[in-house]
Amino acid sequence: MSVALFWSGGKDSLLALDRARRAGMDVTHLVNIFDQTTARVRFHGIKKELIGAQAVALGKILVQRGTAAADFEATFLRLLAQLREQGLRDIVFGNIHLADVRAWYEERTTGLEFRHHEPLWGGRPAQLVAEFIARGHRARVTSVYLDHGGRSEWLGREFTLEFLRDLEAAADVDACGERGEYHSYAFAGPLFASAIVTREVGRFRSEGHLILDLDIER
Repeated sequence: MSVALFWSGGKDSLLALDRARRAGMDVTHLVNIFDQTTARVRFHGIKKELIGAQAVALGKILVQRGTAAADFEATFLRLLAQLREQGLRDIVFGNIHLADVRAWYEERTTGLEFRHHEPLWGGRPAQLVAEFIARGHRARVTSVYLDHGGRSEWLGREFTLEFLRDLEAAADVDACGERGEYHSYAFAGPLFASAIVTREVGRFRSEGHLILDLDIER
């Protein structure tokens, strides 16, 4: 049975996909919402085209829609309705320990009779990052929330055991960035048919975040 996964493009989404597959789920669709004004995933700063490149490299169907922040819920519900029309009844998320965030999504998915799955739920953040690295997945930090514990020197760093040690040593920081300290972009690993090669085209600030602007290398 086909399964959809709510996809931000970052490391937690990719690890959730990996765990869902190992649990026997056939994840066929990635669901992504981006900001319609910037054409980027909000806070992550990732252009919608880079999300499309991930879907191609992962061999998944991308269900993607732009929205304004005020219309997020309506857009999310429309996407769920679209998935139901296509016969999907299971959806996966990459939440870890923010109960209010999980509850918001779960109330809406189960309200439309989806089976709601959270393969990362309750995991220790540092252990999840270590698992991500050990599984051979690759991602880099593309956004740091400077107003909430993020550090500019993290921008552009790839997830390695050395970086994990730095995250664990940082005061009052969730190693997975679950409180928004940072966001990331997954670009390679065992689930990708080929790595996504990007180039840095600049840096900018948005809503308290420092963003690493990436384009696909042509």
